[in-house]
Formats: sequence, C-alpha cells, structure tokens
Amino acid sequence: MIKIERALVSVFDKSGVVDFVRTLEKEFGIEIYSTGGTAKTLRDGGIEVFDIGEYTGYGVLLDGRVKTLHPKVFGGILARRNVLTDMRALNEREIVTFDIVVVNFYPFEKVVAKGADLAEAIENIDIGGPSMVRAAAKNHKFVVVVTSKEQYKTVIDEMRKNRGAVTDETSRMLAVEAFSLTAHYDAQINAYLRGLRKDSTPERLVMSYERVGGLRYGENPHQKATLYRKTTKVKGSIAQADVLSAEKALSFNNYLDAEAALNCVRNLTHPASAIIKHTIPCGLALGEDLSEAFKKAYEGDPTSAYGGIVSFNRKLDSKTAKLIATNEKFFEVVVAPGYDEDALEILSNGAKWSKNLRILKVDSVTPPDELELRYISGGLLLQDADTVKDDFSEWKVVTKKKVSDEQMKDLRFAYHCVRWVKSNAITLVKDLSLVGAGGGQTARVDAAKIAVMKAGKRAEGAVAGSDAFFPFPDGVTVLADAGVTAIVQPGGSMRDEEVIKVADERGIAMVFTGRRHFRH
Repeated sequence: MIKIERALVSVFDKSGVVDFVRTLEKEFGIEIYSTGGTAKTLRDGGIEVFDIGEYTGYGVLLDGRVKTLHPKVFGGILARRNVLTDMRALNEREIVTFDIVVVNFYPFEKVVAKGADLAEAIENIDIGGPSMVRAAAKNHKFVVVVTSKEQYKTVIDEMRKNRGAVTDETSRMLAVEAFSLTAHYDAQINAYLRGLRKDSTPERLVMSYERVGGLRYGENPHQKATLYRKTTKVKGSIAQADVLSAEKALSFNNYLDAEAALNCVRNLTHPASAIIKHTIPCGLALGEDLSEAFKKAYEGDPTSAYGGIVSFNRKLDSKTAKLIATNEKFFEVVVAPGYDEDALEILSNGAKWSKNLRILKVDSVTPPDELELRYISGGLLLQDADTVKDDFSEWKVVTKKKVSDEQMKDLRFAYHCVRWVKSNAITLVKDLSLVGAGGGQTARVDAAKIAVMKAGKRAEGAVAGSDAFFPFPDGVTVLADAGVTAIVQPGGSMRDEEVIKVADERGIAMVFTGRRHFRH
C-alpha cells in the first residue's frame, strides 16, 4: 500500500482537477504542491496550494520552459522510501517527498493538427510534464502517477476503500499507463519532425496507436481481435470512419473488406461503386450516377455479392439506397463519403436485413498519404502504397491492331480494377463494368481461365487487364478464345515478342503500360 500524504499537481487540461484535488485535500488532508496556471486554478477553487517555484527557490525560468526541472522536485519523486541514504539526502537538503504526481501534457497533437508552424509546435513539446511522469512511474513502488482525468475516480475510490492509500497493483497499473502515454507523446513528436524531412525509411520506426475497442471477432470466430487507430487525423481512413449504424459490431474481416472496398473507388472521377468479398472486388463499375454504378457492379457477379461490402465514391442518395435496400441479397457494410438524410433512413430501416447492416462514413475518398506496412514474424515490411494514378501518356500500343476510344476507356478501367485483385490477376471489363476477375493464382493462365469463366458470354467483346506481364502466350490465347478484343498489361517479359505475335495472329489489340500492379 502507498499512503498518500503529499501531492504534486501540474496539468494543462484542468477539467475535473479542482474536484479531484479538493477531495484529496478536504477528505484525506493531503498537502498540495503546484505550478503556475494549475496553482491559480486550484486556489480559485478554494484549495490551499504550496507554490513549486517558492519551494525550489528558482521560480519560473526561460518564459516558462523551466518550472519543475529541479532536484527538489525530482528528488522528492524518485527517492526510495526504504533506502536510508535516499531519505538522509532528502533531509539534508530539505526536500519533501511526493506520494502522488498528477500531470498531463501540453496538447502537442492538437496544436499540430490545427496547422501550427514549426515554432509553435516546438513550444508545445512538453518537457517537465513527461519528465515528472517518467520519474513517478519509475518509482511507482512509492509514488502513484495520475496522467488522465479518467483515472481520478479510480484513485479516489481506492483511497476511500483503503483509508487514504493506493494498492501496489493499482500503482503499477497507473505506471504502465504513464509509460504508454510518454511513449505515445514522443512518437507523435517523432512523426511530426520526421514528416518535415519526408523521411520514409528512418533508422527506427516509432508508431503509436490508441485502442478503439474489441471487435466482434477476428478472421475466424475463435480469434479475438481489437481495433487500434492513429490519434492524429488521417483523411480517408477506414479506422477513423464514423459508424452511423451498427446494431451488430464490426468484425476484423469487415474492416479489411471495407478498406478494400474504399480503395477500389478511390482515384475515380466518375460515380463508382464496388462490391467486395474477402478483399477482392466481385463487382466494380462506373455509371452516370451512383444508382447506375451500383446496378452495374451488382450485375458483375450477383452470386458473389451476397454478404458483400459495398462502397461508393460520392455522397449516397436515396435512389441508390433504395436499390441496396430492396435488393434480394444481404450486404454486411456500406461505405461512402456521406449520406443524404433519406438515404440513411432507408438503409437503417428499409431492408429486412437493416438491423445487421453496418453503415460507415469516411471524410474523403482520396488515398491517405501513408506508407503501407505488412507484418512478418519478428518484424515488418514498409513500402509506398500503390495508390498513384497511372500515367496514360506512357501507355503504348504494341500490336498491329489499334485501340478504339471506347476500348481505351474500358482498358483504363480494367487496369484500375486489376490492381485491387490478388496476384496473379486478370480482369475483364465491358462498358466500364467489371464482368470477370481471376486472382490469387500461381499461374497467370489460370487467372485468365477463371476471369473468363466468371464473365461467361459477357467475355465476348470485353477487354482484359493483367497486373503483370504474360510469361507465355497461353493466357492471351485463353482470352482470345473467349472473345476478348484488347488487353492491357505492363510488358517486360522475355517472351514479349511471342505474346505480341499471338495477339496479332488473333486480331487482338495490346497495350503496354510499363508499370506492374502486383498485390499480395
């Protein structure tokens, strides 16, 4: 047990602190030491306060940069009460011990989020606060550290239960939270300063995320899962999306699929809709409006659409919402950058399965300016995200057969679609709608066969996109046999000439892009 007799209080966020400290003083007779603005707030609340500046004899230095950085403060926090030499040193120097340290920090994250310049950001890097918190957390065997207003009630309840004392277990728990806070605080500063340098491959990668809450379950029901997200705002983030309706909690798979669905409609200028199953688009289309785009996406693969995740790149209107709600197939999640009031009402109550529908709103469909991380055992891989738009000026027709304007529109869309299908991948597109996709295959020819099978008769007159080069002409032959009229691919195979020759023999147009879009 840690008996609380003296408190050191220095907080930027003063909400709730007066009631908390008043209880410490009035109910438990705790001596209160404080600094600057916090001391004034407490005194205004009728609390007797010993000023830290008067106690140390140094007051405030450097326009407030130095207030608590003094041996009489840190000695009183770090002294081991069961070590005779520690206590003798305090007595010789007239240093008092602090049994509870109540501190929160300058709001660096909020200041930076508002667009502060470098000078303002630096002035909001707290030094004394984190230093006191780390000292108290290190010495948690003798000192209780309180770093958030949410902890005030826990401490008071425990002191009432234990006659003014806090258990060792609670002190240890609060110390863990304190070190998490200081690590997070430093991580945000690190990220900000690193961002100024545009340093994408630092020697040490420091990241910090906050726990949002437990998910319904993981990839499978026997797996537990939790969502964490960045505390800084990320435009176009699924993790930070507003959940507008969700009687049933989202699962691990729901978030992965929602991310994939949103990716599919990013960077598209026309109204677009995607339907996703297991992170793979089974429907993806452009339309004159969202209702047409959704209808075309659904018709791309109605069988696979059941239980899918639907996304849009524009504010969802009531006409499109009615199509979703009256559809015979059940959908798990809808993601869009906004909803008309009527559309939200229709989705929330207009379908027989509305109670199971989760509705997510993102603030943007622009790709986030983030690096892509993939975890492997004992480490992680980091790369630029493959979200850059293709440069159509670099595309080159390599066959005798040329490409019509209508074919080129479909080829561009087919190449957009194929980057979101697991490699090896082939997509078939007709009239700006995905009609067949084959992905996740170890042989490109098998991906072509699956795409053709999915498309059925719609393959006749369609165009194809390939995420990487054709290593052999066999994939082209499969597509030609199905009636495909044009193919877009990166090129770069040692057998490119053989592939082009087969395309010429079959009267197929072929375009090389020079850019691969593998997805693993």
